[in-house]
Amino acid sequence: MIEIENVSKWYGNFQVLRECSTRVARGDVVVVCGPSGSGKSTLIKTVNGLEPYQEGRVVVDGITVGDPKTRLSQLRARIGMVFQNFELFPHLSVRDNLTLAQVKVLGRSKDEALERGLNYLDRVGLLAHKDKYPGQLSGGQQQRVAIARALAMDPVAMLFDEPTSALDPEMIGEVLDVMVGLAHEGMTMMVVTHEMGFARKVADRIVFMDHGSIVEDSPKDEFFSAPRSERAREFLARIIH
Repeated sequence: MIEIENVSKWYGNFQVLRECSTRVARGDVVVVCGPSGSGKSTLIKTVNGLEPYQEGRVVVDGITVGDPKTRLSQLRARIGMVFQNFELFPHLSVRDNLTLAQVKVLGRSKDEALERGLNYLDRVGLLAHKDKYPGQLSGGQQQRVAIARALAMDPVAMLFDEPTSALDPEMIGEVLDVMVGLAHEGMTMMVVTHEMGFARKVADRIVFMDHGSIVEDSPKDEFFSAPRSERAREFLARIIH
């Protein structure tokens, strides 16, 4: 579903990604972890063209992201993205947040968009809040609305960029529960997170990054039981402690 091959990226003279390669099979959940500043968020944002790259190749469901002929707006409509800070439109109600992109990007009727949006809102347990505005919701509720909005676009894959890092501790579980449900239903997912409990529960593979490079890319059980690099062992010891 997702192929990343030898991707490198610079900000001016600073190299933020160094020949990164990994693959995500259809239905797999890949957790990307590592210390702050290691390039995790930048890497997953290359998958839907939010971060351009200077070298290498990214292919999603047969579409080459860096090809000038690729219409990125159409590509992004097929790849759900959930951000750290929710990115809901504060001046729109929950129902309008759910329907806007469906109507504008996918050309659905307002009635069809609303039906699909409310269906996914119900799935994340927030149907009763459809007429509220984001500012009237908790952080965990806002993030669940953001997930419902992404799912309403019928994505072939979902990208999560530290979806719980802006939440109070008691709200993290409600968002992770929704993500665990998606994983069990077979959604293809790339997840940047420090939530190692989530990774142990649903990840198929772990990609560990440091200084812009992929240091390890291994099955979950292998990563947690016997990480190959000293850097990954240090990271795990600190974060699990």
